[in-house]
Amino acid sequence: MKLWGGRFRKETDDLVNDFNSSIQFDCRLYREDIQGSLAHAAMLADCGIISREDEAAIRAGLEGILADIEAGKVEFTADNEDIHMNVEALLTERIGAAGKRLHTARSRNDQVAVDLRLYLRREIGEIVDQILDLQEAILAKAKEHQNTVMPGYTHLQRAQPISFAQHLLAYGAMLRRDVGRLLDCRARMNECPLGSGALAGTTYPIDRWETAKALGFTAPMDNSLDGVSDRDYAIELLSALSVLMMHLSRFSEEIILWCSWEFKFIELDDAYSTGSSIMPQKKNPDVAELVRGKTGRVYGHLMGLLTTMKGLPLAYNKDMQEDKEPVFDAVDTVKLCLPVFTGMIATMKVLPENMRRAASAGFINATDCADYLTKKGLPFRDAYTAVGNLVYYCTERGKGLEDLSLEELRQISPLFDGDVYEALGLEACMGQRKSWGGPAPEETARQIQSLEAFIRDSREASEA
Repeated sequence: MKLWGGRFRKETDDLVNDFNSSIQFDCRLYREDIQGSLAHAAMLADCGIISREDEAAIRAGLEGILADIEAGKVEFTADNEDIHMNVEALLTERIGAAGKRLHTARSRNDQVAVDLRLYLRREIGEIVDQILDLQEAILAKAKEHQNTVMPGYTHLQRAQPISFAQHLLAYGAMLRRDVGRLLDCRARMNECPLGSGALAGTTYPIDRWETAKALGFTAPMDNSLDGVSDRDYAIELLSALSVLMMHLSRFSEEIILWCSWEFKFIELDDAYSTGSSIMPQKKNPDVAELVRGKTGRVYGHLMGLLTTMKGLPLAYNKDMQEDKEPVFDAVDTVKLCLPVFTGMIATMKVLPENMRRAASAGFINATDCADYLTKKGLPFRDAYTAVGNLVYYCTERGKGLEDLSLEELRQISPLFDGDVYEALGLEACMGQRKSWGGPAPEETARQIQSLEAFIRDSREASEA
């Protein structure tokens, strides 16, 4: 008979049993379920609700079940629906009546809520560590390429000269925000729903602060209805993971472009590429393409859970069983993508000559030419127009700005002098951009130091 079967006189239909069961996916919560039960049993004993003998028997029984699960000696069953009832049934089978007392003053509603928070709290720490590993790979490449000139783009058109280090560090900055979002999410989810009961708490004299502290939460949740029905933390996590995947997808798109023959800014390592079944010359960026594709998968889970939750009245509803599969899959997907992406970045070969060749075309020093005239006293808008005329002149004749003679330049503005050629050099264009956040080598060095400090501090926060 089901643990909840006292009110019923017929067995559950097999189809309903399978439909209702969640053990096939919530079995991964076994560790958190046992952790929560150990804290709950200790609190019950401390409050005089169960005996010390019963608590000792429960503790020994649960520790034995945990060891057996991790040794592969336990087979879960759909007859017991979920991880909570599977563990409780095993416990009662092993220790008898004491096991039946474990569920005093709690419900599966607050039990699953605490399990999921414990699980996601741990998973966030692991994802943050993976992001920091990726940032370290980005840092290593950035340090090597502070003086590597490449074209910066807007509208996918060559725009201004930057360094490859600065381009990489832009993704480092995005990932910093991802770490911050995840740690903020973890801080907000770190309140304990255990003791909320089914929805209205309990008549037993429990100590919710004790269980919260034992499980590493900052406090018990303030409202018992909210305690069992809140899934904001899961939605917030899916949102943070979606933004993270969006950043990885943008980076993937650039990797795909850069390793194409049209750009050839980088070459991916053989270990992080694949070939074609028919075209022997192909070297495909499948890692980047799969990361880009899996981004939509994580987005879908966010929209799915938002839709599930949007019409639910308080408090718990069975619809909320649908929270776990999307959250689990999103977490698994992100944890699958990050290490392979990190390896791809760490092993890719950068081709600085090709980057500089691309930077030499497209008039990406035009803004610097206008700035040169402005510093000579010409209003910027007039300088802008003058350089625009120069660009048109060059386009008609197949020249670059730096190829023009001083006589040609002075036909547009008498302010041009011999020092203009130094100002138009790509290294000078990049090196003079020393404003905070810019591509000048000394400024990218500061950004590198800042990111190094962030990684160090974040690892400490993640472990806290």
